Amino acid sequence: MDTLDELHPYFIGAYAENADVLESLIVEFLRDHVYWRRNFHPENTPPVPTSAAYRADYIEVLSTLKRELFQLSADLKRSVPFFSPRYVGHMASDLLLPGVIAKIVTTLYNPNNVSEEASPATLAKELEVGMQLAKMVGYETESGAPGRAWGHLTSGGTVANYQGLRNICALGFYPLALAHAARELGLDGVTLDDGRALTEVDDWALVNLRLSEIVSLRERALARACEVFDRASALAFMERVESGRLEKMGLIDFFARHDSLRSPCLMVPSTAHYSWEKSLKLLGWGAAGLIEIPVDANMRMDCAALEESLERCLEQKRPVLAVIGVLGNTEFGSIDPIDRIIDARDRFAARGLGFAVHVDAAWGGYLATMFRDEDGEMVPRNVLKKHFHYFPSQSVYDAVEALAEAESITIDPHKLGYIPYAAGAYIARERGMIDFIGQAAAYVFDVEESARMDRDERLSRHLGQYIIEGSKPGASVAAAYVTHRVLPLHEGGFGKILRHTIKSCEYFFDALSGFAERVSDVAHIAMPMEPDTNLVCLAINPVGNGALSELNRFGRAVFASLSVDVQRPIQQRDFIASYTSLLAGRVTRAHAARLLAKLGIDDAEIQGFSSGAASSDHIYVLRHTLMNPWLMFAEDGVNYIDRYLDVLERLIREQCASRL
Repeated sequence: MDTLDELHPYFIGAYAENADVLESLIVEFLRDHVYWRRNFHPENTPPVPTSAAYRADYIEVLSTLKRELFQLSADLKRSVPFFSPRYVGHMASDLLLPGVIAKIVTTLYNPNNVSEEASPATLAKELEVGMQLAKMVGYETESGAPGRAWGHLTSGGTVANYQGLRNICALGFYPLALAHAARELGLDGVTLDDGRALTEVDDWALVNLRLSEIVSLRERALARACEVFDRASALAFMERVESGRLEKMGLIDFFARHDSLRSPCLMVPSTAHYSWEKSLKLLGWGAAGLIEIPVDANMRMDCAALEESLERCLEQKRPVLAVIGVLGNTEFGSIDPIDRIIDARDRFAARGLGFAVHVDAAWGGYLATMFRDEDGEMVPRNVLKKHFHYFPSQSVYDAVEALAEAESITIDPHKLGYIPYAAGAYIARERGMIDFIGQAAAYVFDVEESARMDRDERLSRHLGQYIIEGSKPGASVAAAYVTHRVLPLHEGGFGKILRHTIKSCEYFFDALSGFAERVSDVAHIAMPMEPDTNLVCLAINPVGNGALSELNRFGRAVFASLSVDVQRPIQQRDFIASYTSLLAGRVTRAHAARLLAKLGIDDAEIQGFSSGAASSDHIYVLRHTLMNPWLMFAEDGVNYIDRYLDVLERLIREQCASRL
């Protein structure tokens, strides 16, 4: 049976209970770093003499340094206490000891994980972390296996999302450049998977190929060019392909050449992170290309609405770059039906509309550790459920199992991986996808050497050629790498930490019915949706109020005592939570009507909510991220969730009294 005792060695602790471990290990490895410096050519004379410490200017600088550090330390005391079980707000919590220590220690070495020249110790570890995460989601990771996965770390989920869309675009439009060059230079004998000749297929068909087919098509075409052309002609063909690619020509000239194609779109659930709209802007496609798919009452993508949008694109011959599924959206923690999105991809591909599926699992990716055993196989749902009362639902289980079928995935170690910022990750199902995005820089990469390497060597030696970032800290890599070695990414390792967060969520869920009854004399309490992960939202409305605007005002007034106020000492807050809103137009009429009726809102307001006739265009809700490992720690039989609900009851009653 899982107990909190098993978590004791892994975290710094809400009261820094493991301070001695943290301090002793940092000091030990700080000394180790110092010895490393002193033993790199110890025969040289140190440039800072021992007498320097006695000079007035030296003493003055150190005095200034110490003063500024004291000031910084004082300012930092105003920081948000993410480590505390009294913090139930955003996606942050106590940090894992292995990651903290590894990051501090590695920062002293300052590796830049862009190439082996700048980070000989940590670049290989980064690619290993990518493989660890790939195995966690069910991708093929065995060395030499066909279709082997690939992954690396980014500064966060936003950059990983940018990279995911950039890579999808690079592959999706490559066949058009390939076919154009083949027609111009007379390369025949190259066929698609269905037997059609490359040179005889129109642009619409070429832009709708599956990404896995594009990877193999490129390899076949280049092999064919080397077979039928001499070396100079084969190189000329490859150069012609590159010159005709979207990345070379730019959007205007590329679509002028392929003028039969419409501008493509990107489909996301209405709950998707704002980074997807930003990515369309940054890549030059324009925000108008974003199609938001409505969500259902559980804030999951509505697959019936997705099918309708895909049908329209097929009818209008509008290319779809990708459909984005979210595994744990950042507002509600809901998990989209990834399995049904994958099914739609396969069915529409058979009808001539191809698109990639990228899963934004920045929040929920690490939840997969509970679903995988040491061999990477899925734990049967009936076995997994023995740890919980409700989790996982069949929908959640099916979604996690389907991750292995997505073309690429975003995961954030600095969220449910409990390591310090900044660390996101981009994972591709096939490492062959990476061949389409290489970018050489002569001053960083040896071009002739790179040409002699196979793909894996290039990736391991010159990572910067294939990613968006040009410089990136190896310290974040070390944090993830050591953490994953101490807590392997399966149900017997990392999964045991996340089981506690789900149990906290289930306890909170069960406790809310009793809480609602306790405050029923003064307020209505309702959950907008049942939680898929470890986020719980609730809406509050004072008894007797029928106006939506007053519900929102009341909720904000309650939250004012649960928020971070830079003008007040943080210690004055009993608990810290967060908030979000259900926006009209992003929640179904039926869902909104049920929720507002439960909250006691007038019928006229309910009817006017979706049409804009209500007194407000949103429903304000308190949002609780229950990822702190110590929420269920009980003192005198009262845990932190019970304590929070006691505080919330007091705040509600105080606000109700102030309305009289």
